Amino acid sequence: MPELSLAEARRLKSELFAPWVQALGFEVEAVDPSGLAVLRLPFDPALARLGGMVCGQAMMALADTAMVFAVSAAFGEFRPMTTVTQTTSFMRAASDAEILARARVVKLGRTTAFGEVSLEPASGGAPFASVVTTCAILPVPPRP
Repeated sequence: MPELSLAEARRLKSELFAPWVQALGFEVEAVDPSGLAVLRLPFDPALARLGGMVCGQAMMALADTAMVFAVSAAFGEFRPMTTVTQTTSFMRAASDAEILARARVVKLGRTTAFGEVSLEPASGGAPFASVVTTCAILPVPPRP
């Protein structure tokens, strides 16, 4: 079975995601074949609202993106997928904070993956948000 390396995950970052997702400025910190991925979102005032709070839309996009890497790590390679559900529970404001998205695959099936993401301060402490996600694994298009 193939294994998704950190170098390959970082390469995929620049190839798979829309320019606005890449513009968030996240970095892939770790991927693990057990279905784990860690992404880092540096604080950027462009992603903040009043009082320096990182906007929920940026945090949800980070969580969604982290699941792509976690599912890909579990498969050992990128597979086309789409988000079916994403439920986010915001627990506290992420003010002027660098955020770590810790994503893990809870169950990986042939056509569906279930996962959880914790959005936490990079400096440590209680999470900002908890995310539960379901992804549909799409058929791999035939190679020309």
